[in-house]
Amino acid sequence: MLAHNATISKPISTSYMKTQISIFFLLLFLVSCQEEKNLSFETLSLDETRCSECPEVVIDIPKAKGKSKIDKTINTALQEEIIEILNFDDEVDATTIKDAVKSFSEGFWEIKKLYPEEATVWEAQIDGKVSYEDEQLLTIELNSFLFTGGAHGYGSRRFLNFDKVKGTELENWQLFKDRKDFEAFAEVQFRTQEDIPLEKPINSTGFMFESDSFYLPENIGFTEEGIKLLYNPYEVASYADGPIEITLPYKDVKPFLVKKMTRL
Repeated sequence: MLAHNATISKPISTSYMKTQISIFFLLLFLVSCQEEKNLSFETLSLDETRCSECPEVVIDIPKAKGKSKIDKTINTALQEEIIEILNFDDEVDATTIKDAVKSFSEGFWEIKKLYPEEATVWEAQIDGKVSYEDEQLLTIELNSFLFTGGAHGYGSRRFLNFDKVKGTELENWQLFKDRKDFEAFAEVQFRTQEDIPLEKPINSTGFMFESDSFYLPENIGFTEEGIKLLYNPYEVASYADGPIEITLPYKDVKPFLVKKMTRL
């Protein structure tokens, strides 16, 4: 016999349990789908330093693990960029990273033969990372530093943008509905950041834009914070000024973009 203040629990209905289970599996499915939309990468690491006097070549870049069109496009684009960075002799038709490393090393030994007392060991460091990814877009940031003698080395960054749906690499002009419209908007933001009066020439404060006219940089990439416009050293300013960059929030640039930023 139950105590006077005891509570009688009602059995959970079968339909309620089925509903809860369905919701659980639906959420699990949605999370799984979201994970599948992101590409899978592994790190490709190469250390091609052969001896204490040999050029130091160290590479750490993402490598797409899949076999789809976009995976192959990404890996090919990264390989081509590294070849361009390392290939010291334009007459050498380097088709692999190993070929480019060989060209870089042979360039050093040729200089050392000519100037045995002056030649210092060359250095090349290249690394990369995924700076942005959503359902449609992927951006990889590639950083490089080269030292081939002289007063200092040269560091630069490159952005590689990809259309995941079409499996292609995107050129800068393909990112915007109207490049000129975006360029005009970017100039105002650039002038604001760098304290250049709107009524003055773009080079009035010391920049070195050709023809004294603003233009977009060679490197435009997607990041978590927004679209980054990156001018590498010597592109519009001296080496001492370092890279010049401006990040434009997505809420401001969305009207100019061809692709919809699905994550933002």
